[in-house]
Amino acid sequence: MTWQLRRATADDLDEIMALEESSFESDAWSRESMLREIEHPYCYYLVGVDAEHPGAVEGYAGLLSPPGASDADIQTIAVSERSRGRGLGRQLMTRLLAEAARRGAKSMFLEVRADNPVAHALYLSLGFADIAVRPAYYQPDGVDAIVMRAPLRRPEPTLAQKATAVPSSEESS
Repeated sequence: MTWQLRRATADDLDEIMALEESSFESDAWSRESMLREIEHPYCYYLVGVDAEHPGAVEGYAGLLSPPGASDADIQTIAVSERSRGRGLGRQLMTRLLAEAARRGAKSMFLEVRADNPVAHALYLSLGFADIAVRPAYYQPDGVDAIVMRAPLRRPEPTLAQKATAVPSSEESS
């Protein structure tokens, strides 16, 4: 399946909230909180749709990465039940990791429910490592959060960027 990712907008809020509420029944974010995140200038939210049938949002993910900050955070991610296991979560995460690196972050953090081994395995495969546990973090269920961290690398400049680089005064003398 081919996924198309694009920036989330306020127009996506109804579909995002439907996924949020079906994925996180007991601890879903409020509409107001989600809208603030989508519209916040330091956040970067994406939605994923099936490229062949782009009518419905099948997943979303959000990043908090303020300018100049060395750390970035995955705020949330969800994929519809019918689209799980088809690579959409990995594509969303990969794009958020790249965006955080582009913004200059050196590390990415996230929390994952201790009772979600599928998501935990995905994050491990993307280079995250467990660094801490927050007991009873997810309420009202009282489920622990596993705190994870991944190092980020700055993207390599493209050949065009290298070719058009202006030499410094020391290099040109």
